[in-house]
Amino acid sequence: MSPLPAGSTIGILGGGQLGRMLAGAAARLGFDVVILVPGESPPAARVAARHIDADYEDEDALKMFAEACDVITYEFENIPVASIAHLTTLGADVRPGIKSLEVSQDRLSEKQFLNVIGIETGRFEPVDSVEQLKTALEAIGGDGLLKTRRDGYDGKGQVRVRSVDDLAAAYSQIGDAPAILEALVPFEREISVVIARGVDGQMAAYDPSRNEHESGILKRSTAPCGLPDDVISRAMDLAGTLARETGHIGVLALELFVLEDGTLLANEMAPRVHNSGHWTPEACATGQFEQHIRAVAGWPLGPVTRHFDVEMENLLGEEALAPPQSFAEGTILTLYGKRDAKPARKMGHAVRRTGRA
Repeated sequence: MSPLPAGSTIGILGGGQLGRMLAGAAARLGFDVVILVPGESPPAARVAARHIDADYEDEDALKMFAEACDVITYEFENIPVASIAHLTTLGADVRPGIKSLEVSQDRLSEKQFLNVIGIETGRFEPVDSVEQLKTALEAIGGDGLLKTRRDGYDGKGQVRVRSVDDLAAAYSQIGDAPAILEALVPFEREISVVIARGVDGQMAAYDPSRNEHESGILKRSTAPCGLPDDVISRAMDLAGTLARETGHIGVLALELFVLEDGTLLANEMAPRVHNSGHWTPEACATGQFEQHIRAVAGWPLGPVTRHFDVEMENLLGEEALAPPQSFAEGTILTLYGKRDAKPARKMGHAVRRTGRA
């Protein structure tokens, strides 16, 4: 496909803050945006040219969506794979495509895939019953993190398991769902690499960020990450391998644990723009949202030069309701337009310059 000219229409499956920021980036490049997401007034729909209010599995709506768009992308990884397949049968060009989605929707399949393509992870075991959980706990050394294979995010769908006395309660807490037990990794820090891959295979990786979590939710990301150049280079290479092996078009993120000796172990991937890359629009020549739009539209990728050291902090719940003057001078705010400031809900983020690059 030739690069899309300005004035073309890009479709986005999903209507949250990532879709909202993607829609803004697309509009700045001259594209119209159509959002398909169920709900009367989701954040992304309020900044798009058109909103199709329908379920992701509504075939009539998918047909309407395909006919309205020149290319289609998605803002989160829980879009049904069958919906992407159906759009493809209708002749739609969907980017990143099915492979990245399939790999990332199931934690067990994801870790198995990462290992197959040469990206190491911590030890893990599949769990489908309390009895299997007991065997898995023994196999990883008696302490681990039990996670649902599907749908968990921001600390949801997971529970710490420390002894055989916890098994039944832990499995019940995740809804007796198919799960994975992960060994605890003694990491020194967590980083993520946000990388883009174009239709021509060109790739561009942002400087890795150091990530800090609170209660399972990313609270802040800082760049640079403070690691030696050789570790950074290996992290970028791993992200490049993932993008290449999935045939990904667009932006993806690879979260990595860094051990004391510099060993890198993958935590998880996200086949989309990522929370840990929210600092890039302010600090880099091309931000992750514009980069994703460039990639799916078939444009050349933009430069990812970082102009200054930076910290991004997520604003959770009522933190986003603070008056603008309460933030430090020079803080750049992005608010997501969500109606209800629920506790621990991501409502916006703040970006601060911390030094010269």
